[in-house]
Amino acid sequence: MLIATIRPAEKHIATAEGTEIPELRAKLIAEAPAGWEMVSAHVEMKPGGIRIVTGKFERRDEPREIEAADMATLEAKVPSGWQVLSVRAT
Repeated sequence: MLIATIRPAEKHIATAEGTEIPELRAKLIAEAPAGWEMVSAHVEMKPGGIRIVTGKFERRDEPREIEAADMATLEAKVPSGWQVLSVRAT
């Protein structure tokens, strides 16, 4: 028997425009759905001190376990939008 630990792997992109990085970061984080974390941010400079920040968010819900007799069956049980973190044999 194989047991896999899986978690959501969905991604979300948000953009904010302004002049102050701390304010832009706060705007991006406020747009994130519950259970999502900002994993990266890209800042683009525009004339006049304007910055455009694009934040990449990923879902970080609690992992869960699934079981199967073999690896092919285990992989088929992974829901769409989820990723396998680890596999162990019992």
